[in-house]
Amino acid sequence: MRNLLLICFCCCCLCLRAAAQLPPSPRQLYPGLFEAVQQGRVFPDNKTFVDMVPRDTPARILAAYEQQRTQPGFNLASFVKARFQLPATDTATYRSNVAAGLRVHLDTLWRVLQRQPPDSVSRYSSLLPLPRPYLVPGGRFREVYYWDSYFTMLGLREDHQTAMIRSMTDNFAYLLNRYGFIPNGNRIYYLTRSQPPFFSLMVQLLAQEQGDTVFVRYQPQLLREYAYWMAGADSLKPGTATRRVLRMPSGELLNRYWDESTQPREESYVQDVEAARLSARPPAEFYRNVRAAAASGWDFSTRWFGPAGTLATIRTTELVPVDLNCLLLNLEETLARSYTVQGQRSTASGWLQKAKQRRAAIQRYNWNKTAGWYTDYDFTQKRPAAIRTLAGVFPLFFGVATPQQASQVAAGLKADFLKDGGLLTTLNTSGQQWDAPNAWAPLQYIAIQGLSRYNQKPLADTIATRWVRLNTRVFQQTGKLLEKYNVINTRLPAGGGEYPLQDGFGWTNGVLLNLLNRSARPELSK
Repeated sequence: MRNLLLICFCCCCLCLRAAAQLPPSPRQLYPGLFEAVQQGRVFPDNKTFVDMVPRDTPARILAAYEQQRTQPGFNLASFVKARFQLPATDTATYRSNVAAGLRVHLDTLWRVLQRQPPDSVSRYSSLLPLPRPYLVPGGRFREVYYWDSYFTMLGLREDHQTAMIRSMTDNFAYLLNRYGFIPNGNRIYYLTRSQPPFFSLMVQLLAQEQGDTVFVRYQPQLLREYAYWMAGADSLKPGTATRRVLRMPSGELLNRYWDESTQPREESYVQDVEAARLSARPPAEFYRNVRAAAASGWDFSTRWFGPAGTLATIRTTELVPVDLNCLLLNLEETLARSYTVQGQRSTASGWLQKAKQRRAAIQRYNWNKTAGWYTDYDFTQKRPAAIRTLAGVFPLFFGVATPQQASQVAAGLKADFLKDGGLLTTLNTSGQQWDAPNAWAPLQYIAIQGLSRYNQKPLADTIATRWVRLNTRVFQQTGKLLEKYNVINTRLPAGGGEYPLQDGFGWTNGVLLNLLNRSARPELSK
């Protein structure tokens, strides 16, 4: 255990050292110009400007801007377009051959969405270069995204593309080595937060293809990710929190989503600034909670809101998310396995003990007996959160639930969440994209697998059938697979969010191919 603490300490030092050397973000490179472009809505999407590559040095661009901006006839849009290159979006020009069928479309999209390591990257680009090829989600998402990638990999496995799974896992290992954590995406402006920690599941997926030595290969990076999430835990007193970790009233350690910055998100600058004006919270506190919700992947949902159910009341950092802690439980168990493979039983036992303690804490704090559901835990109010969300299926996926608890969750899914197209994300219709009537591929997959684990296969098959049917019909009508779907009125597109509905789409493709093949396997078919 002493060696384990030393490793974690060293990982924390590496993380702090990396943080001290972070490259400047677009807002830092172009003060004044950045705000003018974003607030002037030169581009409909604030993400466009932060992804553009300058044709000259920032100093020269700023000097030209200061010289010209007060001159008669100055046009900000023309100025920017002359000095920056617009980001490319392959999926905007790609057109599917619907007649060729869905599987041909999926096979083609692996190539459309693939990115190669660039020969060189502009010194002032916001892109963080990666050493090996990877897949992007599609649309406005022109970089690799952390939790998206696991669900994309599920499809790659179905297509026997083990080399690409290895390549993407190596890229995430590289990011852990370079920055001490896996950023939201490989962009400079994402270097203040991570996303749901699926790296251990990626390692497990690759180990299924290449054997148990995979656990040893990525053990250093698994340790670094754990150190990132647990930084500061040892000094916490019961009932207190720091960054991503909380010590519960009875001494257990659990985690929350967090972002290091208290500024508006650069890729959503105008939306954040305008939303902050409507909030009674201090701006820094509001921005922190907005960013923490972005770290969760659920940006945005009433899951994170106060009783008023509005973005102005967002309080992400006050909640102990059930899905996050199930993922970290899996990380602890994966680390135990990596030491077991090496024959280091004593160290493996230490990790299993951590996992056992977290499992008990999830049951204690996240099981809402009244609701018959796993909910987030309200750390400040010291009670389970009232809202039920589809994050409540994670304990089934990871085997945390008892058979009775799994039956209660299954009953709730069938009675309240199951609709014509699949499972709702929450039961609230708020206009936010991670609420009703929307549904998302990763959560369908987690629910289906979790239910199957507890022998709730008829319900799992019903969800899978409805989701595949909806995806297939939309593809046949539009030639596209989408980021999210409306599962209540399946004839209407999904809505909400800070940007138009995106197509591509990495995690939809991966989950769909997995479910198509699942239905073809006799032992899993309806």
